[in-house]
Amino acid sequence: MNSWDPFKDLFSMQERVNRLFESAAGSGAHDPVSGGTWSPAVDICETETEFLVRAEVPEVKRSDIDIRVRGNTLTIEGERKLRRTVMEGYHRLERAYGRFQRSFLLPGSVDQDTITASLKDGILKIVLPKKGDTMNKQIEVTAQG
Repeated sequence: MNSWDPFKDLFSMQERVNRLFESAAGSGAHDPVSGGTWSPAVDICETETEFLVRAEVPEVKRSDIDIRVRGNTLTIEGERKLRRTVMEGYHRLERAYGRFQRSFLLPGSVDQDTITASLKDGILKIVLPKKGDTMNKQIEVTAQG
Protein backbone atom coordinates (compact mmCIF):
# COMPACT_ATOMS: atom_id res chain seq x y z
CA MET A 1 0.00 0.00 0.00
CA ASN A 2 1.39 3.41 -0.96
CA SER A 3 0.73 6.35 1.32
CA TRP A 4 -0.14 9.71 -0.21
CA ASP A 5 2.44 12.41 0.35
CA PRO A 6 0.99 15.88 -0.27
CA PHE A 7 4.45 17.48 -0.15
CA LYS A 8 5.66 15.27 -3.00
CA ASP A 9 2.77 16.52 -5.12
CA LEU A 10 3.57 20.11 -4.06
CA PHE A 11 7.23 19.73 -5.06
CA SER A 12 6.21 18.20 -8.39
CA MET A 13 3.77 21.02 -9.12
CA GLN A 14 6.30 23.68 -8.06
CA GLU A 15 8.92 22.16 -10.35
CA ARG A 16 6.48 22.17 -13.29
CA VAL A 17 5.64 25.83 -12.67
CA ASN A 18 9.36 26.68 -12.39
CA ARG A 19 10.06 24.97 -15.72
CA LEU A 20 7.11 26.74 -17.33
CA PHE A 21 8.41 30.17 -16.29
CA GLU A 22 12.00 29.26 -17.19
CA SER A 23 11.01 28.12 -20.67
CA ALA A 24 8.86 31.23 -21.20
CA ALA A 25 11.69 33.50 -20.07
CA GLY A 26 14.18 31.63 -22.21
CA SER A 27 12.12 31.53 -25.39
CA GLY A 28 13.65 33.02 -28.48
CA ALA A 29 17.31 33.16 -29.36
CA HIS A 30 19.61 32.97 -26.40
CA ASP A 31 22.90 34.80 -26.57
CA PRO A 32 25.20 33.24 -23.97
CA VAL A 33 27.68 36.07 -24.35
CA SER A 34 25.26 38.83 -23.43
CA GLY A 35 24.72 37.39 -19.96
CA GLY A 36 21.31 35.77 -20.20
CA THR A 37 19.79 33.65 -17.49
CA TRP A 38 20.18 29.97 -16.89
CA SER A 39 18.83 27.56 -14.34
CA PRO A 40 20.94 24.88 -12.67
CA ALA A 41 19.41 21.43 -12.22
CA VAL A 42 18.54 20.71 -8.58
CA ASP A 43 17.78 17.54 -6.60
CA ILE A 44 16.07 17.81 -3.20
CA CYS A 45 15.61 14.91 -0.84
CA GLU A 46 14.36 14.63 2.71
CA THR A 47 15.40 12.37 5.53
CA GLU A 48 13.96 12.17 8.99
CA THR A 49 16.39 14.81 10.24
CA GLU A 50 17.24 17.06 7.28
CA PHE A 51 16.63 18.31 3.77
CA LEU A 52 19.48 17.78 1.31
CA VAL A 53 19.80 19.95 -1.79
CA ARG A 54 22.24 19.29 -4.61
CA ALA A 55 22.56 21.78 -7.47
CA GLU A 56 24.68 21.55 -10.62
CA VAL A 57 26.69 24.77 -10.82
CA PRO A 58 29.72 24.04 -13.01
CA GLU A 59 32.30 26.81 -13.28
CA VAL A 60 30.57 28.89 -10.60
CA LYS A 61 32.87 30.16 -7.85
CA ARG A 62 31.87 29.93 -4.18
CA SER A 63 32.12 33.71 -3.97
CA ASP A 64 29.48 34.00 -6.73
CA ILE A 65 26.84 31.96 -4.85
CA ASP A 66 24.35 33.38 -2.34
CA ILE A 67 22.15 31.03 -0.29
CA ARG A 68 19.32 32.32 1.92
CA VAL A 69 16.53 30.79 3.95
CA ARG A 70 13.56 32.96 4.79
CA GLY A 71 10.84 31.17 6.72
CA ASN A 72 10.59 27.87 4.91
CA THR A 73 11.80 29.14 1.51
CA LEU A 74 15.31 28.32 0.29
CA THR A 75 16.74 30.65 -2.36
CA ILE A 76 19.93 29.96 -4.28
CA GLU A 77 21.33 32.79 -6.39
CA GLY A 78 24.55 33.08 -8.30
CA GLU A 79 26.33 33.80 -11.51
CA ARG A 80 28.36 31.82 -14.01
CA LYS A 81 30.69 34.34 -15.59
CA LEU A 82 32.06 34.13 -19.09
CA ARG A 83 35.69 35.12 -19.25
CA ARG A 84 35.83 37.51 -22.18
CA THR A 85 39.58 37.06 -22.57
CA VAL A 86 39.00 33.56 -23.94
CA MET A 87 36.23 34.61 -26.33
CA GLU A 88 38.51 34.82 -29.31
CA GLY A 89 38.87 31.52 -31.08
CA TYR A 90 35.42 30.18 -30.17
CA HIS A 91 33.39 28.82 -33.04
CA ARG A 92 30.30 28.08 -30.99
CA LEU A 93 28.94 29.03 -27.55
CA GLU A 94 25.91 27.03 -26.43
CA ARG A 95 26.25 26.95 -22.67
CA ALA A 96 24.37 29.74 -20.91
CA TYR A 97 26.16 32.24 -18.72
CA GLY A 98 24.90 34.90 -16.40
CA ARG A 99 22.79 35.12 -13.27
CA PHE A 100 20.54 32.42 -11.91
CA GLN A 101 18.04 32.16 -9.09
CA ARG A 102 16.12 29.16 -7.80
CA SER A 103 13.65 29.19 -4.89
CA PHE A 104 12.11 26.19 -3.17
CA LEU A 105 9.41 25.87 -0.56
CA LEU A 106 10.46 23.46 2.18
CA PRO A 107 7.65 21.47 3.80
CA GLY A 108 8.92 22.02 7.34
CA SER A 109 10.93 24.27 9.61
CA VAL A 110 14.69 24.41 9.22
CA ASP A 111 17.26 25.04 11.95
CA GLN A 112 18.88 28.05 10.29
CA ASP A 113 21.82 28.12 12.71
CA THR A 114 23.13 24.74 11.54
CA ILE A 115 22.72 24.95 7.74
CA THR A 116 25.88 23.99 5.86
CA ALA A 117 26.86 24.35 2.21
CA SER A 118 29.80 23.01 0.25
CA LEU A 119 30.94 23.12 -3.36
CA LYS A 120 32.86 20.25 -4.93
CA ASP A 121 33.30 19.27 -8.59
CA GLY A 122 30.58 21.69 -9.72
CA ILE A 123 27.99 20.34 -7.29
CA LEU A 124 26.62 22.66 -4.61
CA LYS A 125 25.47 20.63 -1.60
CA ILE A 126 23.25 22.29 1.00
CA VAL A 127 22.29 20.46 4.20
CA LEU A 128 19.31 21.97 6.02
CA PRO A 129 18.74 20.25 9.38
CA LYS A 130 15.14 20.21 10.53
CA LYS A 131 14.19 21.91 13.75
CA GLY A 132 13.88 19.40 16.56
CA ASP A 133 10.24 20.21 17.25
CA THR A 134 9.19 19.51 13.66
CA MET A 135 10.77 16.09 13.25
CA ASN A 136 8.54 13.05 13.18
CA LYS A 137 7.54 12.09 16.66
CA GLN A 138 5.25 9.36 17.84
CA ILE A 139 2.60 10.59 20.23
CA GLU A 140 1.39 8.23 22.90
CA VAL A 141 -2.37 8.13 23.44
CA THR A 142 -3.34 8.16 27.09
CA ALA A 143 -6.60 7.22 28.71
CA GLN A 144 -8.70 9.99 30.21
CA GLY A 145 -10.33 9.30 33.52
